[in-house]
Amino acid sequence: MTDAAHAAMWERLDLDIEAHDALLAVLGKFYGDIYLSQQGRLKGAEYLDFVLSEVHGLRIKEIQDAKAAGKKVVGTFCVFVPEELTLAAGALQVGLCAGAKAGTEKAETLVPRGTCDLIKSFVGFKLARLCPYTESCDLVVGETTCDGKKKAYEAFGEHVNMHVMEVPQCKGPCDVDLFRAELVRYKDALEALTGNTITAASLAAATRRVNAKRQALQRLAKLRAADPAPISGRDALLVNQISFYDDPDRFTAKVNELCDEMEARIAKGEGVAPKGTPRLLLAGCPMAVPNWKLPYLIESSGAVIVGEESCIGERNTRDLTDETPADLEAMLDALAARYMKIDCACFTPNDERLAHIAAMARELKADGVVHYGLLFCQPYANEAMKVGKAMEAAGVPYLAIETDYGMEDAGQLKTRVEAFVETLS
Repeated sequence: MTDAAHAAMWERLDLDIEAHDALLAVLGKFYGDIYLSQQGRLKGAEYLDFVLSEVHGLRIKEIQDAKAAGKKVVGTFCVFVPEELTLAAGALQVGLCAGAKAGTEKAETLVPRGTCDLIKSFVGFKLARLCPYTESCDLVVGETTCDGKKKAYEAFGEHVNMHVMEVPQCKGPCDVDLFRAELVRYKDALEALTGNTITAASLAAATRRVNAKRQALQRLAKLRAADPAPISGRDALLVNQISFYDDPDRFTAKVNELCDEMEARIAKGEGVAPKGTPRLLLAGCPMAVPNWKLPYLIESSGAVIVGEESCIGERNTRDLTDETPADLEAMLDALAARYMKIDCACFTPNDERLAHIAAMARELKADGVVHYGLLFCQPYANEAMKVGKAMEAAGVPYLAIETDYGMEDAGQLKTRVEAFVETLS
């Protein structure tokens, strides 16, 4: 598409063109500094660069073309919204803009100043008319994974067509039953939105597509255990971020191609950093595009990130949905079982998360764990303390960092990360 065609499309979506142009200019420079400056990148990273260069262009055009053909678009903020059901209804599912400070002053007219940046981001992007994904949505699905989101959705629902899924806070049998009921309620909402009936056949086909995407990401995650690391943490994070809004079938094919290249690199003993470079596991809060600050600081401090214990990482891809059920009711049971395995910090107790972090550190041969907490995120701030004790018991060096989307603390954070990396060397 030409710049003129992009602009015309954005105008039809009622974006604030001047502010949106300024945002893309900043994003482009930020991406160049953090990603294009890397040495020894995989050739397959060109796909990542292209997707990001057209993040508000060709992908939005594809979505608009799908809408013109009668498809509906569902926007989400969380991995608890089952893409299997969305695809089974013939709709598209996309992650919404929530990774940068945008429209903060406007956001603080709907949510308190002491709200985490992730929430203020998605509210700000909407109110400032900066996110073509949000403006393309026919339905936005929220979930009750924290009190901040719960209350924000009440206000956000005045600006978008909103559906909120209840996520239980425990994992007993009654909680699984509750979540299954929420899946049925979401299924009904999708059928009403699209006019399509979700059948056993359509859900089975959708489950295979989503599982194939997860398997590609699992393959990539396992290859990162190699030393030297075959891919940078920044590029691996970008792969996971792109998974939320790219076409699922194209994404799966491209990630498998990237894995083929990684396997060839591993066979040659090649990597993005010298063998023996300190290896870190990044745990904690999710990082949406373009929240790349901490990964950049880590990998410019003499370390390489070899895994992400996060919703944009292992937590989202660890488990597949059982494909063996043949009838719709059993498929819904399988969906509920799969999604209730997610070890989100909203759950109490959440001891399996501690075991998963320790296991990931072992499997990926990580020399240490950095826990990322978003300022004002109470669930992960509380769990950071438990993770620290668990890592001490496991003999794994540990650093907890709490920050926001701003760059004001970048120098201070880099000093802390460099000191931590030096202890590992």
